[in-house]
Amino acid sequence: MSILDAMVLVVYACCLAFIFCYSMIQLHLTILYWRRKNYPSTAANTTRIDQDLPMITVQLPVYNERYVIARLLDAVAAFDYPYERLQIQILDDSTDETTAIIAAKLQEYTSGGISFEHIRRPIRTGYKAGALQDALATATGEFIAIFDADFMPAPAFLKTTLSAFTSPAIGMVQTRWGHLNAGYSLLTRLQAFGLNAHFTVEQVGRNSGGHFMNFNGTAGLWRRACIEDTGGWQADTLTEDLDLSYRAQLNGWKFVYLEKVETPAELPVDMGALKSQQFRWTKGAAETARKHLARVLRSSLPASTKLHALFHLLNSGVFICVFLTAILSVPMLYIRNKLPELDVLFKLGILLLLSLLALIGFYWTALYQQSYSVRKTMLRFIPDFFLFLAISMGLSLHNSLAVLEGYLGRKTPFIRTPKYNLAQAKDSWRHRAYAIESISPLTALEGLLALYFVFGIWADFRLHDLGFLPFHILLTLGFGTVFFYSFFHSSRA
Repeated sequence: MSILDAMVLVVYACCLAFIFCYSMIQLHLTILYWRRKNYPSTAANTTRIDQDLPMITVQLPVYNERYVIARLLDAVAAFDYPYERLQIQILDDSTDETTAIIAAKLQEYTSGGISFEHIRRPIRTGYKAGALQDALATATGEFIAIFDADFMPAPAFLKTTLSAFTSPAIGMVQTRWGHLNAGYSLLTRLQAFGLNAHFTVEQVGRNSGGHFMNFNGTAGLWRRACIEDTGGWQADTLTEDLDLSYRAQLNGWKFVYLEKVETPAELPVDMGALKSQQFRWTKGAAETARKHLARVLRSSLPASTKLHALFHLLNSGVFICVFLTAILSVPMLYIRNKLPELDVLFKLGILLLLSLLALIGFYWTALYQQSYSVRKTMLRFIPDFFLFLAISMGLSLHNSLAVLEGYLGRKTPFIRTPKYNLAQAKDSWRHRAYAIESISPLTALEGLLALYFVFGIWADFRLHDLGFLPFHILLTLGFGTVFFYSFFHSSRA
């Protein structure tokens, strides 16, 4: 066996081991979900006398959101909460007509008694985190609610989330994201499929198991004292929400997750926007891991909580492992053919099958919660799961580069995900502002990788070794689909 063969085997085995451990953590979260504790009643205290309600500040960080800002303001103005105990801060860093739309919209509320503050900064320092931190200085609320521009909170949102603050130790309450346009296209359907698993199994599993969970950047209510106690919003990562979440929980604050309270939002409809969002999320998670992982491991937290936090912070690293496993799967075919005496080692590939089974349980559980019907769940699950798996693999190169940048500490600007107020398939985003170009040298490489895995399929048959065939088919489909969407959506932008 050559040194090169040995290196391929070692790297492949290490990646396989990480994927397996990550999948086992997801399986444990699935078990915790099914054994979840009863959550505080979200309706118990919503009928309190208005005079007993605390002051709440609602913060709306906005940057160039001409298509959705009016919808957000209407939703916030409809809150079932005493206006005299409500402050609404519009943190507007826009450089286009969004600012004029906000000003015109606020004219409609001048006689309504709602306290709107239209805050403009001369320089967009710190992006979203900077806007939130600056506005905190003039916030009057004991509690801080935060909504991104594409969200549509229900009128009862504030009273419902407030009722979950049953202890002074609770610093944040997060609600589940819903999806206004899940049925818009295949791309939005698969995004909803993946996000639903996070907002069902992961968040409930971590919260009910007593492990660290995260604020999702929007659709949550913070106790102001918690934000201030942990150093406020910081802009040194692209995921200021995950960063503050870990600092708060390391300081002893408790979080609550309300699975049954849904706050709907809009999913990205084009590949450029999806890639931009994925880049920010995966790189930000890597930056947060770089910032907090050592402190987590040195803490006095229970070993199980440290283990969950380890894989929570490093979860974006799974894209690197998936990408390397994919690239090395073709050389592995030839090494296995050349060195049959190592067949026992190659059988470790069963870890991929076990990982797949764990992920099937994880995502099936999330989908089952929508219908509570095994038959209906299976009819949707089979195509959605494997298409979602393929697209995730197809994004592994793009996301791996983002993760590496995060681990290496390379700084890039915060690029928000454009939204267009689209709900039906007939609605078009073509020629609209904010479209992100998704064709780059990386796109060409994704197309070449699709061809590379077509060669892998040919090699599977050529060497009469079909163990990798399902993997190579998914990789071909995934990279080919990402390449197609990137090219097609850029041509429409």
